[in-house]
Amino acid sequence: MATKPPAGKPIKTLKRPDLVAQEIKRLITEKNLSPGDRLPREVELQAQFGVSKGTIREALKSLEVQGLVTISTGPSGGGTIAEVPLDRTLQFLQNYLFFQDVTIDNIYAVRQFLEPELAAGAVPHLTDADFEALEHSIACCDPHSSSEDLLAQRREDVNFHDILAAANPNPFLRFTCELINEMLRQLIVYGNRTPKSEHRRFGETNAQFHREIVQAARARDAALVRDLMARHMLDAASSVKRMKGRIQGRLILDAETLRGPRAAPLRGRP
Repeated sequence: MATKPPAGKPIKTLKRPDLVAQEIKRLITEKNLSPGDRLPREVELQAQFGVSKGTIREALKSLEVQGLVTISTGPSGGGTIAEVPLDRTLQFLQNYLFFQDVTIDNIYAVRQFLEPELAAGAVPHLTDADFEALEHSIACCDPHSSSEDLLAQRREDVNFHDILAAANPNPFLRFTCELINEMLRQLIVYGNRTPKSEHRRFGETNAQFHREIVQAARARDAALVRDLMARHMLDAASSVKRMKGRIQGRLILDAETLRGPRAAPLRGRP
């Protein structure tokens, strides 16, 4: 099964399960399999690749850790193609960021470019259910109406942006913004001495921007939504910096990647 490496590149010897995992990925690509499709049974994969049951199971476990398949046991068990969840992607990104000096300023510099276009692009596609979800999110993050604690309100601020992302038809822009949102939701921490009044002020300002964005979106004014979101991102960056917000990186263990996903944020779409 091993192939000759291209000339000029160092030789890297892969373990047999890793080689099988690569071949299964190639099989998924060649057969154009989609989430929900079943892989061949273990015995069929054994025969196809000429390896032991243990090697097949180790290869499938590797793909499960990557989020590419789910594995079931029993007579009808085996591998099923899965759509890699955002949580899993973030977990691998966290491992990368652990060794990088990524700051809140870096994150918001990117958000200031992307979020206005994301929101403007979502405007023509927002449904009544989306607007209902957006209004609910505002109520949850507004200190005047929310019964949640202040940090939960800050996470709900991010959910508002996820709802807009879900309505945007550009899959790569949507993925990039959702990934950043997930980073902010899970990794951002604030200075211990940040007074509650600062959190409250931040929440009130966010809720007001969100209301204005929803109002403009209901009027299908994409240009105004873009302008409001740009101003919102500038204000948010300033506020988070004032509150000594920072990204807290940590390594993710393989065992953690196999836990169930967190509850999905409120969305306007099924």
